[in-house]
Amino acid sequence: MKKMLLLLLAIAVWACTTTKETEKKVLPMDELAERYVKTLLRLGQYDSDIVDAYYGPEEWKPAAEPADSLPATEFLTELRLIQDNLQAQPTDTLSDLEKRRLTMFQKQVLAAITKVEMMQGKKLPFDQEAKLLYDADPPHYEQAYFDSLLAAIDADLPGTGSIADRWAAYQAKFEIRKDKLDTVFQAAITEARKRTKAHYDLPANENFKVEFVTDKPWSGYNYFQGNGYSLIQINTDFPIYIERAIDLAGHEGYPGHHVFNVLLEQHLVNEKGWKEYSIYPLFSPQSLIAEGSANYGVEVAFPAQERLTFEKQVLFPLAGLNQSEAERYYSILSKINKLNFAGNEAARLYLNGEISREEAADWLVKYNFYEKGKALQRTRFMDRYRSYVINYNLGQELVRQYVESRGGTADNPEKRWEVFGELLSTPNTASMLQE
Repeated sequence: MKKMLLLLLAIAVWACTTTKETEKKVLPMDELAERYVKTLLRLGQYDSDIVDAYYGPEEWKPAAEPADSLPATEFLTELRLIQDNLQAQPTDTLSDLEKRRLTMFQKQVLAAITKVEMMQGKKLPFDQEAKLLYDADPPHYEQAYFDSLLAAIDADLPGTGSIADRWAAYQAKFEIRKDKLDTVFQAAITEARKRTKAHYDLPANENFKVEFVTDKPWSGYNYFQGNGYSLIQINTDFPIYIERAIDLAGHEGYPGHHVFNVLLEQHLVNEKGWKEYSIYPLFSPQSLIAEGSANYGVEVAFPAQERLTFEKQVLFPLAGLNQSEAERYYSILSKINKLNFAGNEAARLYLNGEISREEAADWLVKYNFYEKGKALQRTRFMDRYRSYVINYNLGQELVRQYVESRGGTADNPEKRWEVFGELLSTPNTASMLQE
């Protein structure tokens, strides 16, 4: 009996010791954040698109040159270690915000693992890729749905010929001449900044610079530099129309990407010390929130009627355009914007190998009214960024639903600014917005 008691005691001591040792092996969040950031910085040496922004400690950047080939096993081992430790984190004492941090971190790491596997050559169907990288389920639309929208637009457009040709001829009246681009954009930015800063307390030093560039697969890009500063580039390969002034000023600047990054840096990195937010991995759930909030933010800052009034009074004259057609132009644009998801369908079919590049471009010409050259440029975007295309329109709809479900409706603009600002300042992914 005595031997039995001693044996049971020994087992209990061993179990207790083992449990304590296991608990010790669960790395703290801050250490995991540092390892995650350093891993992504190294991974970014093999694909320049992976790290969209970094504003953490300089000494975390890799000092050594990258290996000749991707050491995928090494990256996956480290990322899965981080993933396992995040899964094992005790949650009993975490606040709601800290639980959101943990959930977001887990989804970001899953996206990083997926990206490494894709860099190894793993092929994923469009929808599965979008789910793993962006935590989102892309909707599907039948071609007949887009055809019905075309019929409504057809009735509004003047002239004869195809809808795309008639729209191109009509839209040409609203092109901003290149020598007026900077003037028009600066006016749009100034107004967007004024409206945003009336609601958000941004750091005194926040600012950005605008550059006009060419030969890019995108229309605009925000490169956040840290310390409240961004570099925004606008692509002038193709004509820029009057609506793009506020679209890009809001999307890339206020209250879009620039403000989103500034608030994350201010609240999560500087105030809370959550270093995983000092890096922005492009192929991650953060991008759906970034792109969706940037698109929806244009509506927050410029409700439809206010936007039309400002453009007619300020931007049309600066661009030397006839404002008498403004209402009709924007009425047609609102219907065309409903075709936005057609681009996602083109990307899905093209990337899944169901249609060719030419067929994808033709789809964009027909349903998104792209000029053929611009449509082919868009397929370059699909090649490079793949299922990323969902982040703009699906992201916008999810952000809209989230804000409006919390009272931020069009008839309650103050509440809309409030909820939108909270979303920009806290951890969120697509599935978290739908909870």
